This record gives sequence, C-alpha cells and structure tokens, in this order.
Amino acid sequence: MPRKLITSGSEFEAKMAYSRAVDDGDYIFVSGTTGYNYQTMSISEDITEQSEQCFVNIQQALQDAGSSIENIARITYILPNRDDFESCWPVLRKWLGDVRPAATMFEARLLNDEMKIEIQVTARKK
Repeated sequence: MPRKLITSGSEFEAKMAYSRAVDDGDYIFVSGTTGYNYQTMSISEDITEQSEQCFVNIQQALQDAGSSIENIARITYILPNRDDFESCWPVLRKWLGDVRPAATMFEARLLNDEMKIEIQVTARKK
C-alpha cells in the first residue's frame, strides 16, 4: 500500500514541510499536535483546554487515515513546564481511559510560548 499523507489544513504544515499524519500501511504516525483550533486558528490560554483540543485534532487525523483513538499504541507528551502535566490527567483519562497506550512525557520548549502541550501518537489501522 502506498504511503498516504494526511493534512489538517494548517498553514504550519506547508511552511515546515510536514504532514499532520502519515498512513504507512499498518500504522498511522500522527505528528506532534498542539491545542490549536484549526477552524478558528486560535488557541486557548488554558492547558486543560489545549489538551482537549489536541485530542480533537488527533481524533480527526486518525479518522482521516481510517483509524481511531482506540487504536493508539504509543503516545508522547511534550510540555514546556512539566509541572502542568498533572492538570491534563483528567483529559487523558477521558480520551484514553480504556486505551492505555505506552506513554512518555518530557519537558521541552515548544515552537511558541502560547503552546502549553504537544502530543504525538502512533496508532494501528483498524
């Protein structure tokens, strides 16, 4: 099966030469996804709201690639301030409570200061 590129329509994808996700046959690789609402090109100041929007964006990318949140096998969380991570846990339980993928969290600066979390996932096809 040929590789399929998935886009969200974000201007960042063209500017930085990446895809929101790549369908590589058995797996979907979703790029680091922030809490931008791509409909309004806005981002909340609240990390909990950003976390929720990350999952909305990831869910859309996975659906576009023929997969779903339930098929996430691995997830990586990147936060500029690791102390903010615990406030995201209710959102993580909401979206991943039964999925429970292998997970890693690390602290690193993100592209700009308004971004408080970035989430990257690998999922299997349905």
